[in-house]
Amino acid sequence: MPDTEFLTDQIDKIEPLRTRLLDWFYRNKRNLPWRGELSPYRIWISEVMLQQTQVVTVIPYYERFLEQFPTLVDLAEAPLDDVLKVWEGLGYYARARNLHNAAGKIIEKWDGQLPDNYNDLLSLPGFGHYTAGAVASIAFGEVVPAVDGNVKRVLARLFAIDSNVKQGIGAVQIQTIATELVDPQEPGDWTETLIEFGALICLPRSPRCPDCPVQDLCEARQRGLEHALPARSGKKSLPHYDVTAAVIHRPEDDRVLIAQRPLDGMLGGLWEFPGGKRQPDESLPDCLRREIREELGLEIEVVEPLVTVKHSYTHFKITLYAYHCRLISGVPQALQVADWRWVTLAELDRYAFPRTDEQIITALHG
Repeated sequence: MPDTEFLTDQIDKIEPLRTRLLDWFYRNKRNLPWRGELSPYRIWISEVMLQQTQVVTVIPYYERFLEQFPTLVDLAEAPLDDVLKVWEGLGYYARARNLHNAAGKIIEKWDGQLPDNYNDLLSLPGFGHYTAGAVASIAFGEVVPAVDGNVKRVLARLFAIDSNVKQGIGAVQIQTIATELVDPQEPGDWTETLIEFGALICLPRSPRCPDCPVQDLCEARQRGLEHALPARSGKKSLPHYDVTAAVIHRPEDDRVLIAQRPLDGMLGGLWEFPGGKRQPDESLPDCLRREIREELGLEIEVVEPLVTVKHSYTHFKITLYAYHCRLISGVPQALQVADWRWVTLAELDRYAFPRTDEQIITALHG
């Protein structure tokens, strides 16, 4: 735990920090579709979409999402496939699944009204400490902090925290300071202030210190540490995997087979051209035949390469090798997939696919 001396040394600058940063926010905040929004539902959608995603990317998705699901009831009653299709391309698809799941639980337990406090919000799927704090403070005025990566960076610099802010003593110090700093009169505005300040002024690589309204109160700036904080852990090299995908053509009508990924796994609920990761000393065609047998109970002939796709995820990289394949025998079974469909090329647009498979679709149309 941070010691009493640590907090006592910092307490005198809390009020001027609040005052100056709030004043900066009111004068400089961006005009965003969700800014000033009174609907808790819409605030929730925006906060989820903004997780690990830039504002400029989120805006069109936010508008399309609310056009299709204007209320929480609309979201809860929609098929998951429809939710994933609107989300297609935004990434981190667990966010969409959790939104849909949480909406159903809110209908069941809270009669369709988003719960109005941090603890109840935290009990819902997809609500971590940040999202619960952001929605509770912005939508309901609860005096609670919302600490995301932006806020950690800002507070690490303002208070010169040189420990790792993601864990251990550094994380505890950040949370303690964030709790102390929340403006008791305008907790929602304060939440938005810290996030906006981190996005526009206290930037990750090149902080705009000359434009900062609190540079004289910033411990990192006074010590010449603004570029060194927060402390960064060394980056690990990402593992790489070879992955295969089969575009299986049905001989009688040339429809192709797509499979739905298991709902509880990575990219859960999205559709794909079936396949999987190559094992050591396995050829790509052998990998594909094995995967299709294990996932769907089919025997296929691997005919010819279609396209090769390179892609990076958060924790690993892949090279995806897609092949035209022909069905030899068997009827599809959902052995290691959630579902399957035979579809025409024109019907592919109805389904939500990962970005890698979208490139396969482009190659098929080309």
